[in-house]
Amino acid sequence: MTAYRKLTASEISLLKSQMCSATDWDLIEVASDFTAENIRYARFSGNIRLGSFRKVFDLPGGMKKHSGIYYATLHNVTVGDDCCIENVKNYIANYNIGKGTFIENVDIILTDCQSSFGNGVEVSVLNETGGQEVIIYDSLSAQTACIMAMYRHRPEMISRLKSMIKTYVASVTSSVGHIGEDVVIADAGYIKNVRIGNCCKIEGASRLKNGSINGNRKAPVHIGVGVVGDDFIISSGSSVEDGVTFSRCFIGQACHLGRNYSATDSLFFSNCRGENGEACSIFAGPFTVTHHKSTLLIAGMFSFMNAGSGSNQSNHMYKLGPIHQGILERGAKTASDSYILWPARIGAFSLVMGRHVSHQDTSDLPFSYLIEQLSTTYIMPGANLKSVGTIRDAKKWPMRDGRKDPERLDCVNCNLLSPYTIQKMLNGVNILKELRRVSGEMSETYAYQSGRIKRSSLEKGLQYYGYAIDKFLGNSLITRIMNSDFFSVGQLRHALAPDTEYGDGDWIDLSGMIAPKKAVDDVLDAIEKGQITDVKVLGKLFADLHSNYYNYEWKWAYNVIQEYYGVSLESVTVEKLSELIVRWRSSVIALDNLIYEDARKEFDLAGLSDFEADPFVKSVKEHIADKTHLADKALKKIVVPLD
Repeated sequence: MTAYRKLTASEISLLKSQMCSATDWDLIEVASDFTAENIRYARFSGNIRLGSFRKVFDLPGGMKKHSGIYYATLHNVTVGDDCCIENVKNYIANYNIGKGTFIENVDIILTDCQSSFGNGVEVSVLNETGGQEVIIYDSLSAQTACIMAMYRHRPEMISRLKSMIKTYVASVTSSVGHIGEDVVIADAGYIKNVRIGNCCKIEGASRLKNGSINGNRKAPVHIGVGVVGDDFIISSGSSVEDGVTFSRCFIGQACHLGRNYSATDSLFFSNCRGENGEACSIFAGPFTVTHHKSTLLIAGMFSFMNAGSGSNQSNHMYKLGPIHQGILERGAKTASDSYILWPARIGAFSLVMGRHVSHQDTSDLPFSYLIEQLSTTYIMPGANLKSVGTIRDAKKWPMRDGRKDPERLDCVNCNLLSPYTIQKMLNGVNILKELRRVSGEMSETYAYQSGRIKRSSLEKGLQYYGYAIDKFLGNSLITRIMNSDFFSVGQLRHALAPDTEYGDGDWIDLSGMIAPKKAVDDVLDAIEKGQITDVKVLGKLFADLHSNYYNYEWKWAYNVIQEYYGVSLESVTVEKLSELIVRWRSSVIALDNLIYEDARKEFDLAGLSDFEADPFVKSVKEHIADKTHLADKALKKIVVPLD
C-alpha cells in the first residue's frame, strides 16, 4: 500500500513555477518518492493524492511521452504511479486512477453523487412495455437473466432474486469512481459515472454514462470511435466500436458490437456479435450473431442464432401496442429478408425463409425448414439434420468461444443433440405419426400449427428424426460402456446403472445451458426459501449443474433407451447391446452420407472441383471411419463371460 506524505515547501514552489495551482495545497498528498518535475499547467481542488512519475510511454509511430500531469484540472482524485494525464478540456472529478494509466485529450471524466455504475439498471427485455425486466449487474449470467425474464409465474422467487441482486448493487455503490491500472483513455468526450477495469482502452468514444467496463489483464475491453452508451455493463473481453449506440444494455463476455449497430433495452451474452443492424428489447443468448444492414431483432429470445440480411419481426398487431414476443430456440437461423409476426416459437436448429404471419409454434419439430409459399408456411421436419451448415455451426461454436477470462459468467453447452432436442424429436415423431393416422397416409399435405407439411416431408422427417434419436442414444450408451470397467455381464449391467440424482423427466435450455428441469427447479426453490442469498453462490450452483451435464444426460438416456427400444438394461444381454450398437453405427453412417451428399450439392452449385479434397468432406469421411472403429471397439469390449 502506498505511503503518502504532504508536499514540501520547495515542491509547492516548483509546482507554482510550472503554472500549477491548488485551492488548498495542504489537501494534496504525494508518494514518498514523488517528484514535481512532470506536473505542469495543472489545477487541483479537493482531496488529491499523487503517485510517482517515472515511466515513459511508447506510443504508436515511435512517439514517447513521460508520465505526469499536463494541462489538466483534478478534483478529489487519486492518481497512481506512472500515469500520464494530459489535455483534459474540463476536469476529472471523484476518481481513483490506477497505476500506469494513460489519459489524453478528453473532455470530462466525473463521478457525480452516489453511483452504482450501471449495476441495478432495469432492462425491459422481450416486452418493451415492461413486465419482464432484468436487473443487470457485473456478474450477470445468461442463466440468471433467463430466470428473471421467463419465470415471472414464480413471484416470490423473483422477489428474492431481485433482493439478492440489490444487495450486490448496494455493495458497489459509491461516490468515487474507479479507473483501473494500465488503462488508455484517449480522444474521448463525456464520461460520467463509469467504472473502468484494468487494461481497458477507450479511444474516441463520444459519450459514456452510468456504466461499468469490466475488463482485466487477461481479457481487456475496447471502446472505439464514436461510441455512445448509457446505463450499461460491458463484460471482459468485449469490444464496442465504430459508432455503436446503446442504452440500457448488458454486453457479455467476448462480445463484439460495431459498424453503427444500435441497441436499446437488450441483453447480449457471451460471444454475441452485432453489426450494422438494430436490436430492441432482445434477449441475445450465447453466440447470437447479426451482421447485416436493415436487420432488426426485436422482442425476441435467441441463442446460437444467425440472422440473415434484412431479417425482422413485429411485436405488435396495432392493438395493445408492442406487447408480443417470440422465441427462436437455440441454433435457429433466418434467411435474407425473412419476417416473423410475433408471437411465435421456432424449434431448435431450424431455418426460417420468407414471411410468416400465422404465429407458428414448431418447438416440437426441431431441425426443420420453415418456408413460405404464397403466404402459407410449409414445414419440412428434421431437414436441417442433413445440412452441411448445421454440422459446420456445431464445429465452429467451440472454436469461436473468445472468452479469455478464467471466470466465465455463462454456462454454454454447444451440443446439437441433447436430452433437450431429442425429447422434442420424440414428441415430433408422435406428432407426425398422429397427423398421418388422422389425415390418412395418402394425404398430399397435413395441417399443423397454421402451417402445412407435405407428405414427402413428413416421411423424411420421421426418417431423419429416427437417425438422430439412434445416434444420440447410441452415443450415450457407447460412452458409458467405453468409460466403464467390467469383467462380466453382471458387472456390465451394474456399470450401466445411473449414479446421479438428476436426469429424469423434462430438460430445459436455460439460454445456453442444457439441464434437467428438476435440477433447475430445485435451485429456484432454494432461492424462494431464502437458502441462497448471494449472487456468487447462485452462479456457482449453475456452474455445478453445467459441469455435471454428461452424468445427468446418461440417466435420461438410460430410461429413454429402455422405453424407446423396449429393452431392460438391468437384465440386458450382450446380444441386445450388440444390436443397439450396430443400429447406432448404421444411423450415424446414414446421417453422415446425407451430409456428404448435401456437401456435394453445394460444391456443384458453386462450380467447384476436387470435391473429395475439401477439408469438410474429408472430415465427414473421417467421422464415418472413426465411428465405425468405435463401434467395433465397443462390440469387442462387451464380449464378457456370463456370471
